[in-house]
Amino acid sequence: MSATGLPDGWEVKHSKSRNLPYYFNASTSESRWEPPAGSDSDKLAAFMAEYHSSGSAGVGAGNSSTSGSGGSTSSKIRASHLLVKHAGSRRPSSWREAQITRSKEDATSVLLGHEARIRAGGATLGEIATTESDCSSARKAGDLGFFGRGEMQRAFEDAAFGLKVGELSGVIETDSGVHLIERTA
Repeated sequence: MSATGLPDGWEVKHSKSRNLPYYFNASTSESRWEPPAGSDSDKLAAFMAEYHSSGSAGVGAGNSSTSGSGGSTSSKIRASHLLVKHAGSRRPSSWREAQITRSKEDATSVLLGHEARIRAGGATLGEIATTESDCSSARKAGDLGFFGRGEMQRAFEDAAFGLKVGELSGVIETDSGVHLIERTA
């Protein structure tokens, strides 16, 4: 058993297409989303917390794989968001609507309604994002995965990096539309 809590031969890798960790056995070429049988869940949880969160150099911090040895400090964070586009958005269409015609004011009003519902405990950002976000991340409950400075639009990035884990932003305007952001790691 390695320091990761995974059985010998297994390692944690990072899916570029889904931006999520997965488990890979190099000797058998088996890959899976769930930990393999025989994993030490406590060790694995500690490993994932250390190497798959803000301020670490593990999987979520941009490495394609890691087995738990060494690593340098990184400034990646993880966030989810809810995007409402408007006619002035840089691409006024989405998986929900082929042509978005609402004004920026209407988009902001819609987002403020979602924010009020989240803050009142009526729903989570992820629950609302799944059906209401104009971003394709809706299929992942708004999860954008890990990202660092320079990877997102400046206003979005500044807001996301300014949040504490678990904290929800107010309305953030970018060229894409208006967002609510929740920092998750």
